[in-house]
Amino acid sequence: MCQGCQTLKHIWKSDKKDKYCKECWYKIEKPKSISPVSKKRQGEMDEYSKKRLAFLTLHTSCQAKLVSCTGVATDVHHLYSGKDRDKYYLEMSTWKAVCRNCHNYIHDHLSADEAIEMGLKLRE
Repeated sequence: MCQGCQTLKHIWKSDKKDKYCKECWYKIEKPKSISPVSKKRQGEMDEYSKKRLAFLTLHTSCQAKLVSCTGVATDVHHLYSGKDRDKYYLEMSTWKAVCRNCHNYIHDHLSADEAIEMGLKLRE
């Protein structure tokens, strides 16, 4: 039994316990999906994208020069991590332009103390 037209029809979709035929399914108002990020965070992400592009346009060479460095900066490495990352997320003075290989190496192989010593992390 279709919940929308109250007739015996082939059930097309269900919404929780209610079942609907194809015609009724497209007529009912469905709940709006919840955005995965807040408007504030989306604004920060948009601003970050613009700043990131400008930063990498100015800094074209990798500033880390670690194992397997390609020399060409493609990523932005944030010197702050953990609880302080959001605080300095848009602060270009806390960024390093790095190649993908160096960025992976920093995150996969360096301890916090090593990264601090090499100038690739700031103390929290």
